[in-house]
Amino acid sequence: QLQLEESGGGLVQAGGSLRLSCAASGSISEIVAQVWYRQAAGKQRELVASLTKDGTTHLVDFVKGRFTVSRDNAASTLYLQMNSLKPEDTGNYYCTADIPHPKNPLPESRLRYWGRGTQVIVSS
Repeated sequence: QLQLEESGGGLVQAGGSLRLSCAASGSISEIVAQVWYRQAAGKQRELVASLTKDGTTHLVDFVKGRFTVSRDNAASTLYLQMNSLKPEDTGNYYCTADIPHPKNPLPESRLRYWGRGTQVIVSS
């Protein structure tokens, strides 16, 4: 089992910065990948950034150059540093963590855990 809790959201003016945190507890050592998603009101959820256990990061094009994803292993916390925020970055941000299925090692069988999200509002 794994528990995730996001924090750090809030209201910020366009051009400002926020750092989101995702604290993990439980089967932390089993995490193989973590992802930040966001969902704006009335829109589909979209992937923002990911970080694998070996340190490989991925950022989608619309946040490249503005967001960075990192992890503090000692604190079991995933971060999303968001700079130069735009109104279109407004939404609920969720973190996930994938762990291997106990009976099936295939990547597509991994178990994904979700946090409850943290709200980001960027005013123009």
